[in-house]
Amino acid sequence: MKNSIKNKLTIVSVLTFSISFGQNIEGLVTTNQNIPLEAVNIVIKGTTSNTISDSRGKFIIDTKGKLPLTLLAQYVGYKTAEIEITSFSIPSLQITLNEENALVEVVVSSRRRIEKVQDVPIAISVITGKQAEQTGAFNVNRIKELVPSVQLYSSNPRNTGINIRSLGSPFGLTNDGIDPGVGFYVDGVYYARPAATTLDFIDVEQIEILRGPQGSLFGKNTTSGAFNITTRKPSFTSGADFEVSYGNYAFLQAKASITGALSKKIAGRISFSGTQRDGLIDNVATGKSTNTLNNQGIRGQLLYTPTERTNIILAADITTQRPDGYAQVVAGVAPTQRAAYRQFNAIIADLNYQLPSLNAFDRKIDHDTPWRSGQDLGGISLNIDTKIGNGTLTSTTAWRFWNWDPSNDRDFTGLQVLAKSQNPTRQTQITQEVRYAGQLISKVSGVVGVFFIDQTSKTDGTEESGNAQWRFAQSTTSALWKTPGLFEGYGIKTDASIRSSSAAVFGQLDWAITDRLHVLPGLRYNFDKKDADYSRKTYGGLQTTDPALLALKKLVYSDQAFTSNTDNTDFSGNLTVSFKATDKINAYATYAKSYKPVGVNVAGLPTNSSGQPLLDLAVIKPEKVNHYEIGVKTSPFKNSILNLTFFNTDIKDFQTNVQAAELGVNRGYLANADKVRVSGAELDASIIVNNHLTINGAVTYTDGKYIKFTNAPLPLEETGASVAFKDVSGTNLPGASKWAGSLGGELSDNAKFFGNSGKIFIAVDSYARSEFSSSPSASKYLIVQGYALFNARLGFRATDGFSVQFWGRNLLNKDYYEQLLPAGGNTGQYAGVIGDQRTYGITLKYSL
Repeated sequence: MKNSIKNKLTIVSVLTFSISFGQNIEGLVTTNQNIPLEAVNIVIKGTTSNTISDSRGKFIIDTKGKLPLTLLAQYVGYKTAEIEITSFSIPSLQITLNEENALVEVVVSSRRRIEKVQDVPIAISVITGKQAEQTGAFNVNRIKELVPSVQLYSSNPRNTGINIRSLGSPFGLTNDGIDPGVGFYVDGVYYARPAATTLDFIDVEQIEILRGPQGSLFGKNTTSGAFNITTRKPSFTSGADFEVSYGNYAFLQAKASITGALSKKIAGRISFSGTQRDGLIDNVATGKSTNTLNNQGIRGQLLYTPTERTNIILAADITTQRPDGYAQVVAGVAPTQRAAYRQFNAIIADLNYQLPSLNAFDRKIDHDTPWRSGQDLGGISLNIDTKIGNGTLTSTTAWRFWNWDPSNDRDFTGLQVLAKSQNPTRQTQITQEVRYAGQLISKVSGVVGVFFIDQTSKTDGTEESGNAQWRFAQSTTSALWKTPGLFEGYGIKTDASIRSSSAAVFGQLDWAITDRLHVLPGLRYNFDKKDADYSRKTYGGLQTTDPALLALKKLVYSDQAFTSNTDNTDFSGNLTVSFKATDKINAYATYAKSYKPVGVNVAGLPTNSSGQPLLDLAVIKPEKVNHYEIGVKTSPFKNSILNLTFFNTDIKDFQTNVQAAELGVNRGYLANADKVRVSGAELDASIIVNNHLTINGAVTYTDGKYIKFTNAPLPLEETGASVAFKDVSGTNLPGASKWAGSLGGELSDNAKFFGNSGKIFIAVDSYARSEFSSSPSASKYLIVQGYALFNARLGFRATDGFSVQFWGRNLLNKDYYEQLLPAGGNTGQYAGVIGDQRTYGITLKYSL
């Protein structure tokens, strides 16, 4: 089965195979129209042994008696066939080659079975590992340029949100007390921390992006979609890939992967990825650039096949990130409704300070607190697949950890407002999933499973004031604010921890009423429990017993402690009807009742008039989701795909992250918006025009709104108003662009390079999105304008041997923001996460 899957992915159909006389392989090579191919180059991979087929398409090659081995069948204009051979037993090998530009019948495993993506009644996008490598999409942030339904927002790895169809994570600061709405799986292992999406992919085989609620197929319930990533597995045939890229700003990326047999039943694979780059923003105060890249990752796997029906894979990985990075640049100043002396420009004038530039795209900062975004992510997993009856029983056991070591300058200036701002975190998780997938009875197939996760997260944070804090915090005209040393060194130590456990039983059936009409019901039962402890204590500053001075200090920082415990159960499910009208038209309709589990606040709470935390805000109600979707997948003519989806998602008690206006009360806390709605349409298309030209594209329209949200936080420009909340019902959800799309194409021709047969090519990719709100409550100052990016590459690629590619990203050098966010304290200044300027370079690859 594994060989069959691999050959499908490479458009190779292996009907039979064998070796005659013990050491020779003989066979026949034909086209998919059964026409014999003459002069096909047959190579034993990793050796110099080769032969060619004769006028009847037949060949014989000497194996020297060595097994296992991999044969490559190469012919100009056709896809290279790659066939693994492990025994000398059957008397004939027949290989069918397809044209180089025949449309790939992509297969996926998102429904826990191997099937063609066009037959799956789910809106799904697939990016192969080769596509990701060729387009330079080495992390999720770049994948969003290929799949416009995906959004990723990151002011640093901890504060990262990944959304599908504008839903998934609250926009703004991350809170450990809630679950993400987009699942992230690597080889069946659930990654609970969204920070994993900021790290480099390591030796990826395929990325499947499922859109819409996924509760009856995956262990962890997700309300808006899932990333299902598979890595390349160990092979009993030796092979290796080496790749290195060089670019401007001292960009250097190296990748390597080696695989082969360790014994008759054990194979191994080890893979490495490393990325470095100089900074793209200049710190004029230090004379150094910041926002560098410095990522390294390694992944090792052992495959054990005790029987033909059982595969066991033990995998371990660790990825580290040590950049001087994630600095944000002041993008503008908004006038607030506070008194004139509390406006940002008045404050910095009193302190004899001016920004290094009034244009964020000068890419200049003078931050006095170093930026540090160190993180380590890794773990170990054991996956057992064994065939039982007409299906496969799978057990996936995993332990993972995430360490976060940050330093930030959250006032975004060269002033010592906040001398320290850091929240180091350590998270660990244990997961166990057991599921059975296959044919259950006649006409009924499906998947049924159980899932458990237990995770702990502990944060020991520090925030400390500098010598300019008094002026930014000043909220009255009292001269006491100027008391020397009152706030200098004054801060809070935070101790926050949460333990979260979840258990579930889930399943989905596929009832084939007829060969063309299928009904697919799914059901899930979930139990969630969360226990949180939060404590912060003040320290430092001027030591005084003066009640007036103590009152001023308390306005900036105050002690707070609370405990929160909650649990919840939920039934959810979905129903899909799929109808294959013809071999080229597959239509489906889905209703899903889903949810996001109950949440708890572990980042501080607002306080009442006596300074006590409002404990009724400690627990956040679960989201309740009603989702409708209809879609059609078509192949209107040869070598083409055209898929269209319409969707509507209503969420009651939408979990949204809000930011308090007062510095020091808390960084951010969660609340529930009464109701939101996201509706829209998606179009995916690809076409192979001829043997030389391919075109692909996708476009999505999304209308995301707060249907009812009467107690939303004030937008930046209304800070200081006489009311505490604002009714933002009817306004747009943050992060939701009305339009987003991607369009790409490749022009290629057959060529030879250093004796290797392959393709010379030139390709262009583009991505665009319309404007979107970058604030939980819409602010006219925090609107990210729409933008379009153009990337290109040209070079030569071969299946085996040497490949070279020249590439450029953001070729028009477009200035754009990925996110806008207000500074702590809401004094009016706001900063931007700036997109990369034009970058270019060369990639060299060698495969054997």
